[in-house]
Parts: sequence; structure tokens; C-alpha cells
Amino acid sequence: MSMMFGFAVRLLVLISFFSMGLSCYQCFIDQNESVRLCSGHIVSEYNIRNVDACFNTLDRIFNNNRRVINAAKVGRADYNNLKDLLRGEIMPIVEEFDENMNNDTVYEDRLQAAAHTFIIMASGLSRASGCFPPCGFQAEGSVYNCITCQYDSCEFPLDCPLQEITVEENNGTQMWCQVPFVLPGDIQIVWRYAEIKTLLMDQFEEVTVGRDKLFSIPTARLEHSGTYQCEIFSQERSLVRIYYHLTVVPSDVVGHAELQEVFDKALLPAGKFLILPSIPPFSLLRLPSPELLTVCLTSLLLLLFLTLGLLYWWSSKKMDSDEDQTLEPHWNRHTFQIVVQDQ
Repeated sequence: MSMMFGFAVRLLVLISFFSMGLSCYQCFIDQNESVRLCSGHIVSEYNIRNVDACFNTLDRIFNNNRRVINAAKVGRADYNNLKDLLRGEIMPIVEEFDENMNNDTVYEDRLQAAAHTFIIMASGLSRASGCFPPCGFQAEGSVYNCITCQYDSCEFPLDCPLQEITVEENNGTQMWCQVPFVLPGDIQIVWRYAEIKTLLMDQFEEVTVGRDKLFSIPTARLEHSGTYQCEIFSQERSLVRIYYHLTVVPSDVVGHAELQEVFDKALLPAGKFLILPSIPPFSLLRLPSPELLTVCLTSLLLLLFLTLGLLYWWSSKKMDSDEDQTLEPHWNRHTFQIVVQDQ
């Protein structure tokens, strides 16, 4: 008879167990342990054993408790610690209540105390770094979800958006294989190149394999134009693919564009020169732009010519004035002599 009763109790527990939603409790406490915990639950109001009431209590204290769920949002490194914390609070109660009758008030007090301690201890575990958009498989950013008993994936694509780089011919350029999220320590980096602008894998050819995050081109030539792909692996699993589209501009085209810009500015009417942006603090040692140097040099030459012209005009006028003052006394003396002779 007792065996039949025990079987019925276990059946009711399993039915109640599967009717509940998943939670931190059910993620780490198995069915048999739940049976042992709830088999002696007594509803004090009616003084009867009620397994369903016990599971309702567990559901309220653990499954539907937002504080418990938030406290369990830890990173992958603390999964075992999270499990040990919950089992460390529940299993002593299981051992104490197994095959013993206890009123619902006793269950309530002990389970509430266990949940409170779990929240405090689990909140002290390291938090997951979180997801950083827009791309990459970010295992370290996954957060444990007590509702699903799994780590929530960031669910970003492996391929990052294409980034544009433009460099003048014969100048250097660099591309970095960097991501904002945490990477494992055993990564391998593969650099690939395609002559066209593309994200299709079959268009790329492998260039280097190793751990170098930097791809440098000291002297860019026209044939360096194309798409560069950096792919990061960990244990042969792809984590992210980063793309750079490089455009190398011929140096004569750049020089022609700069001269055209200076010429266009020279044709602007007086007072219509473009206002240059203000120099930010701590950048006083920066050299001015070639266009500004050209305007300043032209202004200085014009000022010099005007000054020389003014000096020449002033000196000529002074010489004429001195000659007039020198001739005037001779004319008066000559006139005086003529007057004396007539007397």
C-alpha cells in the first residue's frame, strides 16, 4: 500500500514538474530531488498532504521571481558556480524534509531564505560582457537564461559591414583585425584578398595565416586596390569576418585635384574666401594647408609691391620739392642786382 502511495506521489510530482515553466530551480535540481523535497508538504489549513501546493510555492519563490532570474544572468565561466550556489541552498532542505512531514509555513520560510541567499551570492558572480553589434559570434557575451536553461546567443552575423579605405599612391596604409568583444586566447587569424569589391568567400585568396591582427602596406600601388578580409578562428570555428575595401588613387590625379582646388579658390570674388575650420586646442604646431600658404604668400607679395610703389612715389615727390627750393633764391638775387645797376 505504501509503495502504491509513493508511486502516486511521484506521478503527481512529475506531472506538476512538467506543467511548470523552466527556471533556475529546474535547471539545476532534478526530478527525484524535487520528489524528495515535496513529498511531505502539509497544507496547515486543512492538515492534508498536497504536493501541488509545494510546487506552486517553488514556482512562486524561484520560477516567477524576477530577482532570482536577474541574479542568474552570468557569463559562461560562472555556470558551474551558479549551479553550486543553488544546489547548496536547496539540497540541505531536501535532505532534511525527505520522508518527513512539514507544514507549508515551514516550507515557505526555508525556501524564501534559500532564494534570498541565492540572489545575494549569484549577484556577486561576474556578469557577462554582453553583446556588441553589429557582427561576430560572441560566446563570452552570452548571458545565462534561467527560463530556457541555456545561454542566450548574441545572434549577430559573422560578416561585418564593409569598410572603405582610400590612400594616395606610394603612401602607406594599415588594416586592423580588431573587435570590441572578448576573444578566446587560442585565436588564429587568416587574411584574404580579392581584386574586386565583394563579400563573397569564393572570390578571395588566402594571403597570411597566424596571429597577426595588423595587415600593413608600406607603399601602396594601384594593384593593391581591392577587398581585404580578416577572419578570426577559435578551435577551427569562425568567430568573425571583417572586410576592408581599399582604393589606391594615382598620385598625378591627387596633384591635379589639389591644383584645381587652389585655382577654384583663387577665382572666388573678394571677400568670398572659404572660412577654414578653427584649429583645435593643442594643435598649434600643425602646419597650415598648402592652400592657406598660397593665399598668404600672394598677399605678402602684393603688400610688398604696394609698399615699394609707395616708397618710390614718396621719394620722387621729395626730390621735386628739393629742386624747387634750390632754384628760388638765385632768381631773387639776380633780380636784385638788376635793380642796383639802374640806380
